[in-house]
Formats: sequence, C-alpha cells, structure tokens
Amino acid sequence: MRTKTLLLTAVLSAAGIASSLAQGTVYSVNAVGYVNLVVPVGLSMVANPLDAGSNNTLGSLFPNVPNFSNFYKFTGTSFDIATFAFGAWDKPNITLNPGEGGFIGTTTLFTNTFVGEVKQGTLSTPIPVGLSIVSSQVPQTGAIDTTLGLTNLSMFDNVFKFNVTSQSYDIYTVTPGGGWSGPGGSTAPPSLNVAESVFISAGAAVSWNRTFSVNQ
Repeated sequence: MRTKTLLLTAVLSAAGIASSLAQGTVYSVNAVGYVNLVVPVGLSMVANPLDAGSNNTLGSLFPNVPNFSNFYKFTGTSFDIATFAFGAWDKPNITLNPGEGGFIGTTTLFTNTFVGEVKQGTLSTPIPVGLSIVSSQVPQTGAIDTTLGLTNLSMFDNVFKFNVTSQSYDIYTVTPGGGWSGPGGSTAPPSLNVAESVFISAGAAVSWNRTFSVNQ
C-alpha cells in the first residue's frame, strides 16, 4: 500500500495535465555531445543524459522552461518540488546527475538541450531497498537489461515505467529465472528512451553497473 501511495502521489501532483512520452536524440563527437529532449505538455519522467560536472543542477540543466513548470525529485519518502516562475527556479540547486531522475510537468511543450560529456568507463548507480528513481548513465535507447546493463535485479523486483497516455504506470516484474512479466502479459523487458527515468522497487540494495566506451 505504501508503494502504491508514493507512486500515486507522483501522478496526482500534476493532476489534470495530459502528456505524451518525452523523446530525445543524442549527438556526440568523441566524448562530448548534446541531447535535444522534447518535453511534452503534461507530466513525464526525465533524466540527465550527459555529465555537466558542477552544472548538474536544475537551474543549469533546465534554464529556460515555460512559466509555472514544476520539477519533482524523489527523496525516498516524498518529493522535493521546484517551480519555475518569471525566469528562474525557486530551488535552482536541486541536483540531477546522470543516473538520477525525476518528474517534470509543464503546460507548454518545449525543447530542452543538455550539453556535457558522455559518461564512460566503469559506471555505477546505487539502487536502494524500496523505491527509487533511476536512469541509464549512458545516453542510449534500449532494453533496460540487455542494452542498458541493469541485470542484477532480484526476483519480484518491479520497474514502474510512466505511461503518459494513461497517466499511470506500466509495471514490469522480474520473474523466476530472470525474465520479465509486463503489461498485457508481455515477457519483454522495459525499454528506456534517452533522458528517461523510471521508478524501481527493489527488495535488496544493488548497483546498476556498466562499463561503457563511445568506441564500442
């Protein structure tokens, strides 16, 4: 019940807003690049796909969004909420590092451009017991396990992928043997877009580990 309440809160925080799935395209030269993310009207789950170092903050990553847009970062028990009004965020120092994620809600479609380095080498994103919002540190689209490298979730752990059409979650559960049970009886793993995050409910603390090079 606690899980359902926290997840429902994330949707109801932007009640009455309809949205569609945010999509992005990554361009990189060597290890530096940019991502153009189309943020739709409504609520969507977003992530920071590139490393901007000390500028991995809300004020630097989303400097020019529509007035009265909101950002929701999960703290483990509730949400830290920031509002953009008249050219500035009220909480510009909220961090959004690669591997993290959150919700953004807006009443006007806009395109956000991320600029920074493509994360390379041995990458690790901690996934604590219980609920957390995480994302791929590498700006790629694909299956969360085979392409993006999250292979060590435990049996009956859940991935909650936000469905912007229904304003609810598509739930994917790890089955015995390491497979998946998804919406409509699907056995396919959840697939993430560039700059998309998801909720994970884990029974044990693990790390999302991956070794990546742009030369792969």
